[in-house]
Amino acid sequence: MTNLQKPSPMPFTKYKSFFDRIDLDMSDRTWPDQRLTRAPRWLSTDLRDGNQALIDPMTVERKIKMFELLVKIGFKEIEVGFPSASQPDFDFVRHIIEKDMIPDDVRISVLTQAREDLIERTAESLIGADKATIHMYNATAPVFRSVVFGFDGDGRAQTKDIALRGTQAVMKAAESVLPNTDFGYQYSPEIFVDTEPDFALDVVAGVLDMWQPEEGRDTVVNLPATVERGTPNTYADQIEWFCRHIPHRDQVAVSLHPHNDRGTGVAAAELGLMAGADRIEGCLFGNGERTGNLDLVTVAMNLYTQGVDPELDFSDINEVIQTVEHCNQIGVHERHPYGGDLVFTSFSGSHQDAINKAFAERERRARETSTPIDLMEWDMPYLPVDPKDLGRSYEAIIRVNSQSGKGGVTYLLKTEYGLDLPRRMQVEFSKVIKDVTAGGGELSAEAIWSAFSDEYLPTDNAWGRFRITGLRTESLGDDEAGRHAEKVEVALSIDGQDREFEGLGTGPLNALVNILNDNFDLDMRVQDYSEHAVGAGADVAAAAYVEVMIGDRIMWGAGMHPNIAKASLKAVISAVNRYLRDNSDD
Repeated sequence: MTNLQKPSPMPFTKYKSFFDRIDLDMSDRTWPDQRLTRAPRWLSTDLRDGNQALIDPMTVERKIKMFELLVKIGFKEIEVGFPSASQPDFDFVRHIIEKDMIPDDVRISVLTQAREDLIERTAESLIGADKATIHMYNATAPVFRSVVFGFDGDGRAQTKDIALRGTQAVMKAAESVLPNTDFGYQYSPEIFVDTEPDFALDVVAGVLDMWQPEEGRDTVVNLPATVERGTPNTYADQIEWFCRHIPHRDQVAVSLHPHNDRGTGVAAAELGLMAGADRIEGCLFGNGERTGNLDLVTVAMNLYTQGVDPELDFSDINEVIQTVEHCNQIGVHERHPYGGDLVFTSFSGSHQDAINKAFAERERRARETSTPIDLMEWDMPYLPVDPKDLGRSYEAIIRVNSQSGKGGVTYLLKTEYGLDLPRRMQVEFSKVIKDVTAGGGELSAEAIWSAFSDEYLPTDNAWGRFRITGLRTESLGDDEAGRHAEKVEVALSIDGQDREFEGLGTGPLNALVNILNDNFDLDMRVQDYSEHAVGAGADVAAAAYVEVMIGDRIMWGAGMHPNIAKASLKAVISAVNRYLRDNSDD
């Protein structure tokens, strides 16, 4: 097969492959055979890492709203700030502790660099907290050791010494400042993905030997993809290798902190969990520096759509979005997975037709099995999750523009206005909509209803030569052949002139057809007829649809009225009016 692509002028040779950076033999990897069957431990960094990424950092009011949202969703671990970095962060940590805002089952954590003075300040912010973790980090990658810090040689010894002295300072501060706190420790070899695996392991092993993890003492080792470098499978290889070799594995939670520089943060997190990690860190909707942190909403909902309880509650996704947008002052994109305004929307005609058919089939199966429809197995074309599970309505699933077909138009008429058009009528009406959307733009459900009404249900002042103004029916019983006979007396306004007619037929509809054929030289035959109720209770009405052949033309008509007989006769008049209009145009 011929590839017509040509070399680009971009200087791609200046970039080094991930495989030239990290030498790791994982030919015996096992993560590809694993499955995600349970939720991980979750840590939200919205109030720390996400807050640092904002043009306008959160005010205390916005931080409180975000904190309360995270608690409501169900996060049990929340990183609430970087108290040694700014006074507002320090004050916020103090506020939620002193105001007793932290539920008993929630552990807060705070971030600090590996400097003794900063660690002491960080510990002071946590005084009075029941459960708290200090998260300490220092960069371990070669470019930081040689360029940022200017260490001699390979810089390994100096980098490890920073981690150990920092850990010692954390332990000292916890003992002296936080003796009554259920205290936990998290260590991050920052820029883990760019760090030589053997050196990252050496640093972590030294930290753990000093800290001495034990049962009941919360210990976390975080392995951040501070800048996402390689494909998600390479991150998974690094995580599996590390989980195999880390000491004290049974007492240590391995945590992941993927960023999204390559656009594959979610995939990296999922593969990292398959590789043995216990916890993941990130922000709601992926807020964070550059292209963002891991998107926790997407990871959680990805689990949900596989039948796994994410142990986070996104059943009111609109409230989550509104709060996040308020706190971050950043909008959630229309195409953002699960949360965007358009993610459950189809404009394509073929997609709409498939969705429309699947909804009808789902309703049918629910009736047959006497199963509440919300409990039916979800197996829908183009919809990986039921929007109702997220507190969304079905209103926005199908929207109509020039790319749409009969399925979308039919779906909106049915869901919004209760009209269930026969299939051949759907085809006819979709052509009307195509004309309306020819100029571009989207057509709302209200506009579709208006087009339907104008075409099939004209008002007294709209087009149409014929209008029913009065009706009386009388059953004449069955004749000798057993055929039922019906007499109809109908008053018609014809071009504004009132006239009365009388006719016979097997029913009101047949009698009206006979009247029109006998008096107006119409060779009309009924091809199809259907009806259904619209609404419920006192507001119920009948909708009737009739397909007629007039001469060599097929025409559909529709009628709506509380009386089913009058609805059916109005449908015949609708078809005749449309035929006469089109013939007049010809």
